[in-house]
Amino acid sequence: MKAIIWTRYGPPEVLQLKEVEKPTPKENEVLIRVHATTVETGDCEIRRYQIHNYLWLPLRVYFGLIKPRIKIPGQQLAGEIEAVGKDVTRFKKGAPVFAPTDARFGAYAEYKCLHEEASVVIKPANMTYQEATAVPVGGLNALHFLRKGNIQRGEKVLIYGSTGSIGTFAVQLAKYFGAHVTGVCSTPKIELVKSLGADKVIDYTKEDFTKSGETYDVVFDTIGKAPYTGSVRSLRKKGRYLLANPTLRQQLRGLWTSMISSKRAISLVASYKTEDLLFLKELIEAGELISVIDDHRFSLEQMVEAHRYVEQGHKTGNVVITVNGSE
Repeated sequence: MKAIIWTRYGPPEVLQLKEVEKPTPKENEVLIRVHATTVETGDCEIRRYQIHNYLWLPLRVYFGLIKPRIKIPGQQLAGEIEAVGKDVTRFKKGAPVFAPTDARFGAYAEYKCLHEEASVVIKPANMTYQEATAVPVGGLNALHFLRKGNIQRGEKVLIYGSTGSIGTFAVQLAKYFGAHVTGVCSTPKIELVKSLGADKVIDYTKEDFTKSGETYDVVFDTIGKAPYTGSVRSLRKKGRYLLANPTLRQQLRGLWTSMISSKRAISLVASYKTEDLLFLKELIEAGELISVIDDHRFSLEQMVEAHRYVEQGHKTGNVVITVNGSE
């Protein structure tokens, strides 16, 4: 099968398209023929190993101190089950599914084996494979942090980075939970954020939300680039500051903020649970949630170009990679 192989840390050119052995499912695994995957900002950070938080050392040990131990990258996929192990009971051959690959990665390939008890879920009936593959990482992270923030109906929530893979889902989920949502984005993306349900949109190229005097119950920084002091100052009493991609300095400051004030900074790593992905699927099929796909799409053979594009920092929602060609 074709797969993207990663043998050293570095620029996009370290990603190479190779022919490798097709995996065979174990007794409790399913073999998925991958139709689509994505390139996340996190994929680029891991590829060049640019991790700036407390997980730097344990992740480096896990991924490989000198060179990557996991040879095939890729955090999420959508595809069709081609074969099942003899002990598998949840799925049958031919089932359309979507899933995160968790810490084992491997989505940048034509085939991937996953344990049947992993977060593998039947694809939403009203989504293509390209749309479905964009859901697990962004959707599950957005859901995780909004739940940790204990969003209440009527609260004011600001989403910083509202057009990224996490941010686009965060806007929709916060609105679903009954919040008054303010999105922060650049000028060309204002209408998109409004279409996702935001009650108000701030153009960060023209206005600094931390200097407006307006306060919020929750500030959710989905990309780790909001000014820390200003964000905390923009919180109401007992407000929550959610940090999806914090630096080590932000995490340490968050601990101090939580200790000395009524405000809390929350930056715990998201866990990917099957029941949470099922919840997102229900919202999708009910018309409450959509995935946002960037206009720039790529094939598996164009993975280097896809990583270069994502590293520019201007993607909208998710950059999708078509693997086996099916919609």
